[in-house]
Amino acid sequence: QVQLVESGGGLVQPGGSLRLSCAASGSIFSISAMGWYRQAPGKQRELVARKASGGYTNYADSVKGRFTISRDNANNTVYLQMNSLEPEDTAVYYCNAAIRLRGRVYATDYWGQGTQVTVSS
Repeated sequence: QVQLVESGGGLVQPGGSLRLSCAASGSIFSISAMGWYRQAPGKQRELVARKASGGYTNYADSVKGRFTISRDNANNTVYLQMNSLEPEDTAVYYCNAAIRLRGRVYATDYWGQGTQVTVSS
């Protein structure tokens, strides 16, 4: 019923930049929040950045000042601009969205398939 399609991952050198995109499609009534999580090998999945429909935004301390999350609400799309990338940012990045489907009362969390970001020289 809902698909989250991510793009923009890849290999980049330390200090470089990447921009991730995630578009939600399906029988969507509303999206209350969209964000990005990441999971490095051997580690738990962690929040990177999340933006509510009202504009409230939160970031992991490790990415503040380097990453910027933005949303295109008209197109149900969320972006993550990542600058000054470090090897520690290497992980699979997952898009997440709290979506209320048409005909439903409550929102449910949906996840993308993940996109690999590798920061290495």
